[in-house]
Amino acid sequence: MGKLIVVGDRVLISPETGDRRTEAGLVLPASVSQKDKVGSGRVVEVGPGYATANPEFSEGDTWKNDGAVRYLPLQAETGDFAFFLKKDAVEITFEGSEYLIVPHGAILALVRDDAQDILRSIEQPRDD
Repeated sequence: MGKLIVVGDRVLISPETGDRRTEAGLVLPASVSQKDKVGSGRVVEVGPGYATANPEFSEGDTWKNDGAVRYLPLQAETGDFAFFLKKDAVEITFEGSEYLIVPHGAILALVRDDAQDILRSIEQPRDD
C-alpha cells in the first residue's frame, strides 16, 4: 500500500485503548470508556491546515510557482496526546492498524511533551 496522506484540517490519531484507572484506583474496562463522549489518543499525522486564498496569486504571473491556495497550519502536532469529541471521529483501518480521523475543531485539548518544545526551539534559527 501507499502512504496515508491526511488532508485539510484533519488529524490522524492512534486511539488510546484498553483499561483505564480512575484516581481512586478503580480499573475501568475498555467497554465502559467506549461510552464516554471524549476520546483520547496520540497524534500520528496532521493535515496541511485550513485552506485560504493566497493574496500573492495572480493568474497572469505564470513564472511564480505559488498556488491559488495557502494553508494556515493546525495547532496539533505529530506526537501530541489529544482529547477529542468521539462523535466527530471517523474510524479507519490502514495496513492492519486502527486509527481515527478527527477534524481539528473536534480536538478539545492537547498534551505536548516539553522535550518537543525544546527540540523545536533548537531547530529554529535565532536572529541575533
